[in-house]
Amino acid sequence: MNKCTAVLRFDPPDRVVALFASVHRLESRHLLCELGEDHGDDHAAMLWDEGGRPGSAVWARWAGKNLRLASLGWCSALTPDEEACGLFGGHPSAHAWDVTDPTLEALRQELAKGLSDLFPEYGEGHES
Repeated sequence: MNKCTAVLRFDPPDRVVALFASVHRLESRHLLCELGEDHGDDHAAMLWDEGGRPGSAVWARWAGKNLRLASLGWCSALTPDEEACGLFGGHPSAHAWDVTDPTLEALRQELAKGLSDLFPEYGEGHES
């Protein structure tokens, strides 16, 4: 499944910057949704994680221009190789390992053309 392409300009108000000053430096930037493309209207991007403790990851959640910050625990799902999901618990759509960023995938395929030893997964028989 492809990654959602939603983008939101994050311009934290001065009062929010002051509130989080002792924890994290908030700056203006663009947020890219990290969820799979079929998740609905509520987008999400992780801003930071304070060491993996329950509820320690701060996520930006938005629908349209309405943005909120939320401390959310991690998704407890694991692959058979015990790879963690990387999204928040109860997230909509697919787990992180089933979500492909089409831009990064295109870059990997392009790099593999000249660096095939570094990208064996793109050898003969790989479909683009």
